[in-house]
Amino acid sequence: MKLLPISLLVFALAAAAAFAYDPSPLQDFCVAINDPKVFVNGKFCKDPKQVTADDFLFKGFRYPGNTANPLGSKVTPAFVDQFPGLNTLGISMARIDFAPGGLNPPHTHPRGTEILVVAEGTLLVGFVTSNQLNNTLLTKVLYKGDVFVFPIGLIHFQLNIGKAPALAFAALSSQNPGVITIANAVFGSKPPISVDVLTKAFQVDKKVVDYLQAQFWYDNN
Repeated sequence: MKLLPISLLVFALAAAAAFAYDPSPLQDFCVAINDPKVFVNGKFCKDPKQVTADDFLFKGFRYPGNTANPLGSKVTPAFVDQFPGLNTLGISMARIDFAPGGLNPPHTHPRGTEILVVAEGTLLVGFVTSNQLNNTLLTKVLYKGDVFVFPIGLIHFQLNIGKAPALAFAALSSQNPGVITIANAVFGSKPPISVDVLTKAFQVDKKVVDYLQAQFWYDNN
């Protein structure tokens, strides 16, 4: 599969960095390390004298994600947990593979804006504005080379409407933007949200809520 020129991906990263959500670093870099004894808002730094070029390399985008699942899509994140060199830099990326008809379901990133570039295929994408703007759906069909931005915190989705596999790359304005998949969170929470809450919120019968809560909500991340 022939991919887009690397300049487009660099553009995506540069745009995300320009609107970075995370605090600015106070040193050249802070390669993340895990300390199981202490929990902090972020990651501890590796001793700079022990840092190597490998700390700034991520190879996870080399191979397609497995789309043989109920959603027909697979997200390969390059967030700080997978790519420690991103710590304190305020950016991250993701590779999104789609089977024909595959869906990256409605979700939000509570800590980051996302900019998406289509490398192969045709995607129907969109996001929904907040209650303040009457939950307006803004949607567009994207083709190879097109770029679309999803503002921070808003519900958005991508659907492959083509007959061939599709591929997109996303850059996000946080080292750890977070992901909340709407259906999984509402109907697949543990413990489950009260049926009384959901029947009133969605104005549906209890049987509908029971059915939805009984489903297996697949996570494509």
